[in-house]
Amino acid sequence: MGEGDASRALIQTVGGRGACGCWFPWRRGGLVASMEPGLVGPGPYRATRLWNEIIELFRAGMPLRKHRCRFKSYERCFKASEAVDCLHELLGSNQNFGPEVTRSQTVKLLKKFLKNHVIEDIKGRWGKEDFQDDGHLYRFPPSSPLKPYPKKPSFGKEVIKFPDWNDPKAGTSQEHIPVKSIMMNSETWYKRHSIAIGEVPACKLVFRRELTQENIEEIWKSMTLARLQKVLGLDCLDEVIDTKLVNSKHIVQNAYNVNKQGIVTLEDKSKDLPHWILSAMKCLANWPICSDLKQPTYSGFERDVFKTIVDYFGQMKEPLLTFNFFDVFVSVLGLLQKHNEAIEALQISCLLLPPENRRKLQLLVRMMARISFNKDLPPLSESVRTRVLMVQAFSRCILCSKDEMDLDELLAAKLVSFLMDNYQEILSVPSSLKSSIEEHVVHVQRVQIKYAGADTDAAFPAPSFCHQISTDEFEYQRATGSQEPLAALLEEIATNKEISVKDKKKKLKQFQKSYPEVYRVRFPTPETEAVLFPEKSKQKPPLLMWALRKPFQPFHRTRSFRM
Repeated sequence: MGEGDASRALIQTVGGRGACGCWFPWRRGGLVASMEPGLVGPGPYRATRLWNEIIELFRAGMPLRKHRCRFKSYERCFKASEAVDCLHELLGSNQNFGPEVTRSQTVKLLKKFLKNHVIEDIKGRWGKEDFQDDGHLYRFPPSSPLKPYPKKPSFGKEVIKFPDWNDPKAGTSQEHIPVKSIMMNSETWYKRHSIAIGEVPACKLVFRRELTQENIEEIWKSMTLARLQKVLGLDCLDEVIDTKLVNSKHIVQNAYNVNKQGIVTLEDKSKDLPHWILSAMKCLANWPICSDLKQPTYSGFERDVFKTIVDYFGQMKEPLLTFNFFDVFVSVLGLLQKHNEAIEALQISCLLLPPENRRKLQLLVRMMARISFNKDLPPLSESVRTRVLMVQAFSRCILCSKDEMDLDELLAAKLVSFLMDNYQEILSVPSSLKSSIEEHVVHVQRVQIKYAGADTDAAFPAPSFCHQISTDEFEYQRATGSQEPLAALLEEIATNKEISVKDKKKKLKQFQKSYPEVYRVRFPTPETEAVLFPEKSKQKPPLLMWALRKPFQPFHRTRSFRM
């Protein structure tokens, strides 16, 4: 008995049979607990991991028997129909695919297996996709080729870096200290320096900057990718997406160039769907109201319109989710059991698409969902339910892989089903991401002072860095570079009418002690300072009237006191 036969015997000993007679090792206890196929979560090479897992499970679970064909016996082989039964049940019981997998999809996967030499016919022939659900005999080669994992790129664990327009020039050696930004206003100033205003750590003044459109687009790209990385729970996005291929302009256009329904509007109308396709899609989506079509309908008209739409999207050279983003969407499928996380991950991933692709996807999925729930629309197929037909007809034009050794059809069907059920949320702009980016754009344009050891109640908690400087350099910056914001702060103290005169004098004295140069510019003479505190006119207390009439006289005993 060979090594492969021994492992098969062990698996069959502890496994259980499915309805089709296949051995599934997770059907019993003991060894099965560790062999049970679980959900493959998000991460690099998820499609490759699923491909290899299905091959291994199929080889382990497919019963091999002795068959006769044309008066000749063949050992350890199986009929095509038996392979379809076994693989169909295997996929249906697998958490990564589920019971939605159809028999026709299973046949297509077996065609891929035959082309890539996962199986071969009894004469050893393979390389063509001529597998049929019939009685032809097939067998496993000595070793089915597993898909190799690509080499990991050399990179460390790091998050997406935010664009910084204050990086030091090349050649300087300064240590980076992570800090949080605060605004230099009166409230935070009073809070931090009410006791000893002179004890200020080394800091760097950041002046207000005018952001260009390119700067804003880079902020959108950085924060969008950082959020996607966090939702997927990955240490780095480079294993699922080439961030260099992400166009920052596309993200901004998808976020802002939308109509009232949230559908992307294109600046270049030549990239839009043809008018006749739009009319056909509106017709089926709004059936039985076909306002855009002038000609009268006939029996079977809706099926001809549907075929026209299918043919148009079927001739596209690249899927709507693009080949470049295939891995990131496959990774999102690992989150489907976490509904909210999956919704957010798909929202962000769809923002990365070219605007024309996002628009076509929005219109197509909306049409598919409306057709599936439209009870007034006649059946578009005699043998297939409308919802299943939508998935089968359009899944490949939405998501597919360049690689033939892939489970892209099964993965696409699962993704498209989830899109149809949640298209309104998924194909909208994530409001929380948009608002946080807009707040960050406003924040970086403000006048601010960044320094190490800032409190946690900072105005904006975005990651930022401050460069440590020497004491002499700090003194120079304090004397020269900080004049404008400190002068504004001093003016605010001087003109604040809500604080008492006593507190105002105390704070002015503290400011004068810490920043005498700034204070001297505002109050060059004692007279200019005295203007803030006008002296009140002193009034003498009024004299008693009786004191003006008679002078003070000593006490004399009168007659009435005599005894």
